[in-house]
Amino acid sequence: MSIFRRSKSGPGRVTVQEAAGRTGHGDSAERGDAVLLDVREAHEWQAGHAPRAVHLPLSALSAGAGLPPRAQSRPLIVICRSGNRSRRAAELLAARGTDAVDVVGGMQDWAGAGLPVVDSRGKAGTVA
Repeated sequence: MSIFRRSKSGPGRVTVQEAAGRTGHGDSAERGDAVLLDVREAHEWQAGHAPRAVHLPLSALSAGAGLPPRAQSRPLIVICRSGNRSRRAAELLAARGTDAVDVVGGMQDWAGAGLPVVDSRGKAGTVA
């Protein structure tokens, strides 16, 4: 069995377009039902993240940190830079009973799709 094969019972994956729609970042004016959870490290978050995203680094999540209040009891769309860390985070969260999926292609694909990215001051950000 390949180490890259995912269990059918594992968390799902979504595209950046699906993530944007479910979190209220898409073209429609409606607010999504899910929270975008960014699991990158602090310097990456500060350089650029999606507006209204919630930050919890994978390192903290792996160490047992709880979810920030805004992310509790809500479906989570987990994102990182490219999709690797978010996949691990979604698996950890699913094991804890949280409704979580990860974003294929991460913030690189998010920015590439023209979706908004802001820095820690609310100005135009970059994906680090």
